[in-house]
Amino acid sequence: MTSLTEFSLAEAIAVLTRTPATLNALLRGLPNVWVRCNEGRGTEGKDTWNAFDIVGHLIVGERTDWIPRVRIILANGEAQPFDSFDRFAQSKESQDKSLEQLLDDFARLRGENLAALQALNLQHEDLTRRGRHPALGVVTLSELLATWAVHDLTHVHQLSRVMAHQYRDAVGPWSAYLGVLQCTGHSAP
Repeated sequence: MTSLTEFSLAEAIAVLTRTPATLNALLRGLPNVWVRCNEGRGTEGKDTWNAFDIVGHLIVGERTDWIPRVRIILANGEAQPFDSFDRFAQSKESQDKSLEQLLDDFARLRGENLAALQALNLQHEDLTRRGRHPALGVVTLSELLATWAVHDLTHVHQLSRVMAHQYRDAVGPWSAYLGVLQCTGHSAP
């Protein structure tokens, strides 16, 4: 089996379209222990994220990251660097909301952003246009859009890991066979 290496906008949109329903099916209505507990302290000495934090983070990205950066590339190219992304903004912005509100907000924002993306009617040549990331330097529009899809999958992976952690001790000796409990993490914080 070969791995995919060439970016496809239609395939990225297919992944991005499914994330809200995936999160909704996985999280809506769960007891707090599954959505408010984390994995303890991270390497930076801060608490790791829980499901609530992850959904909040995805919302911040929908509002301030993906489509705004697409528009910067299309309007200004490399001449205007992207604004820095606050990876922890959700801690303030989500604190007075329920998880159900966050799931609804995320679904609405994602729908709006995908409609905006499709309205751009991007052509193959647009995908090679370049922008400037504040830390990574020059990036292409296709790299940004591919990252958006993989960012979703990273946080779905993180959700699985954080949730599985809650039964880390309860599974007893089976933990040796459960890869999700062996994973040391691949995402924030």
